[in-house]
Amino acid sequence: MDEKILILEGSTISEISRKKWAHEIQGHVSKEIKTALDFMSEDHHKVRNFVVEELPRLGKTLPPEIIAENVDLAVDDVNRILEELEKHLTFLFRNDQGAVAWAYPITVDITPHRAVFSTGEKINAA
Repeated sequence: MDEKILILEGSTISEISRKKWAHEIQGHVSKEIKTALDFMSEDHHKVRNFVVEELPRLGKTLPPEIIAENVDLAVDDVNRILEELEKHLTFLFRNDQGAVAWAYPITVDITPHRAVFSTGEKINAA
C-alpha cells in the first residue's frame, strides 16, 4: 500500500504519494544545502575539516595559529575563513579569544550530550 501525504495549500487539501513527496523534499534540501555552501572554497573546507577532526583529539579550543600551521595557510587567511564560516552560521563558533570552541557536531563546551568516536576519543556533542 502506497502511503499518502496530505498537503494543505490555502484552504485546499491535496494528496501526494509518500514516495514522490520524499523524492521532491530530497531534491529541495540538496539544492538548499548546496546553495548554503556555495561560498566555501577549498580552503574553507580544509579549515573546517581540520577543526572537526582535531577538536576531539585536543579536547580544548583551537586557536587560529594552530589551525593555520596545520592547514598550511597564513593566520590572517585562517581568521578570515573562520569569520566567514561563523558569519554564515555554518559549522563553527569561536570564543572571545578567537579560538574555535564549537564545530558542528561537536564542542569543547559543556553540554548534556557526549560523542564517542570509534578511535576512543570523547567530546561533548553540540
